Formats: sequence, C-alpha cells, structure tokens
Amino acid sequence: MGLPGGAGDAVPVTRIRAGDVDQSELVELLSPSLFAEERIVVLESAGEAGKAPVDLIVEAAKNPPDGITLVIEHSGGGRAKSMVAALKKAGAAMVEVPTITSARDRADFAKSEFRAQKVRVSDELVDLLVDSVGKDLRELAAAIAQLVADTGGRVDLAAVHRYYAGRAEVTGFEIADKAVAGQVAAALEALRWAQHRGTPHVLIADALADAVHSVARIRGLGRTPDQYRDAGELGMAPWKVKKMTQVARRWRAENVAGALQAVAAANADVKGQAADPDYALEIAVRRVATLAG
Repeated sequence: MGLPGGAGDAVPVTRIRAGDVDQSELVELLSPSLFAEERIVVLESAGEAGKAPVDLIVEAAKNPPDGITLVIEHSGGGRAKSMVAALKKAGAAMVEVPTITSARDRADFAKSEFRAQKVRVSDELVDLLVDSVGKDLRELAAAIAQLVADTGGRVDLAAVHRYYAGRAEVTGFEIADKAVAGQVAAALEALRWAQHRGTPHVLIADALADAVHSVARIRGLGRTPDQYRDAGELGMAPWKVKKMTQVARRWRAENVAGALQAVAAANADVKGQAADPDYALEIAVRRVATLAG
C-alpha cells in the first residue's frame, strides 16, 4: 500500500521494518528535504508490527509530506491485520502483489514482462521459456529482456529454442553465487553445464558482475550492515543484504578490487571484444572464485 507522492525515476529509497519505527524516527524519515528532493520510504512487514508503530504509521499515512512516497508492505494477515482497513480509510492506494509459487504464476509474470516491453507472444512460447529458464524470476526477467533486445522485439519459438531450450535449471545467478562463495570447482562445473545448454554469455557475465558488485558495496560500508536499515543505501532487497553479508565476510579488500576488474573485463569480452567468450567467462569465474578464497 502506498501513497504516491510524485516520485520519479532513480529517487532515493529507504527501507525499514514497520515494527522497528518509533515516533522520532518516523518524523525523520518523512521530513521534507531541504532541497525538496523526492524520496521513497518503504515500511516492510507491517502485518507483524505492534500497536504503537501501527498507530504511528496509520496517522502518518493520512497526510504524507509532498515529494515523499510512503509504501507500506503488508501481507494482509498477521497481528496487525486490521491495519489494512485503517490504511484504506486513511486514503492509501492499495496494490495487491500475489505470491508467485506455481508455473502458472511464473507464466503470468513472464507475460507481464513481455507486455512491459510492448512485445506480443504466444502462450506456447511463454510456457517453453518458463520451462527452460527455471524458477528464478530475476533470471526470467533478464532472459526476456535479452530476447527482446537481441531479436528487435520479434521474439518467436525459434529464438527461445536457440537461446534457452534444455537449460536444465542452471542459471547465471547460480554460477555467480558459487563463484563469490569461493567454490571454484562447483562454479566451473555449473558454468560448463550452462555453456553446454546454451545459456547466453551476457546473462552469466551480468550475474557474475552483480554478485561481485554486491560484495563490494557491502565491504564499502566498513561495518556489518543491517539488512533492513541499509537495504536502500546498498540498493538490495533485505534478504539479499543478509545473504551477501555472509558472503562478503570471506573477502579481503584487495581481492574485491581484483574481482571487480575481472567482471569488467568479462563483460567487455562477451559483448564483442573476445574471440572466445566461453573461455573469457571461464577465466572470470575461476578468477572470482579463487579471489573469494
């Protein structure tokens, strides 16, 4: 549930658990900027908040300051279930976000991604893509974006077969997760299987770069991040902050710098500067996993 405040693209986002806010903190979060800059404040897990924070949030939702978009994430249940009705009464706009668990849900998600790209596709194509890419929605969204970009928006069954059919659930993110965790052999095995199955080089390179940059951002804080309070500054979802914080503990600062160089080179290589992009990716994955220790 949110109250649109005219927020545009690339505005700062602050995330915090709804149950953790007190009056002074909420006032600070919702105070207008000196330069009238737009901001987004996301209060997470509102359904689990206690009575005191719920009362504060509902009152704040009645009259949010100009330039601030207040987003309240609520499951619809929990001990603060009645908060939903109170927010509606306060004038909040409600956006329902269904949980994606089934293949049908993933197919609907894929269709919405194609619609956002203004590309029309058949149900058969969507089902093939979902079956081929797997359950990771990040990978599915990336696959759709890549297909649209590479085909100029003319996505057909042949393109899906060429890029993704038979990938058997090996994703770029799985390879990247193993690499930044220092699992050299496992990362290389996953890479070779993905290459055998025809996973586009750019998806692997982008996932590897994302993982390394996530480690770099967390290390750059100079302290252990709070998965909720620091999520906005880090540009990650809270679950990812928690996950990558554990990974980042194994990394030394000098090794992070080397890994950043490796993924930058890999991205350049797979986008046309290398005669053998498969080899370029193997070098990058091996380098990152070795640096992770």
